[in-house]
Amino acid sequence: MNLEYSVYMSKQFGPIYVVSDGEAIVRIELFEENWQQLFQKHRMIKSDSPLLHSAVKQLEEYFAGKRKAFDLPIKWKGTAFQEKVWKALCEIPYGETVSYADIAEKIGHPKAVRAIGQANRANNLAIIVPCHRVIGKNQKLVGYAGNRIDVKEKLLELEKENSKSCLIRV
Repeated sequence: MNLEYSVYMSKQFGPIYVVSDGEAIVRIELFEENWQQLFQKHRMIKSDSPLLHSAVKQLEEYFAGKRKAFDLPIKWKGTAFQEKVWKALCEIPYGETVSYADIAEKIGHPKAVRAIGQANRANNLAIIVPCHRVIGKNQKLVGYAGNRIDVKEKLLELEKENSKSCLIRV
């Protein structure tokens, strides 16, 4: 599989790497160390294809508070369970949060709360598949990309602020 990538420079996070297989977005990478590992593992070319250009534009709109949902072809690769979780994540409305237990209940595996967390961690389409909107049952921010709670907090704060401004507009 030939992969191509583009880079979006976020004021909040620095470089965000967007990866495509030419047909769909297959990865959004927020963390430089993960990007370096991925780049070493796969042969990729830097590109400004229409698909990557659209993805970067939509990320810009998201971070500017002008986009609440993404309209991009995506491909994910996971177990049947992970894919169920990721589909459920896509249904969480912008600016809202649900618990890991809520997702477990929604997909018919009420005791699989820890497995929901692992599926979130395996999500390669951060932001587009909004795993950052899943929080602990106690309303605490827990487990984002291992120990990157600060990123989850920034994404939720961005959405919270932009949700408020949408409510004020008439």
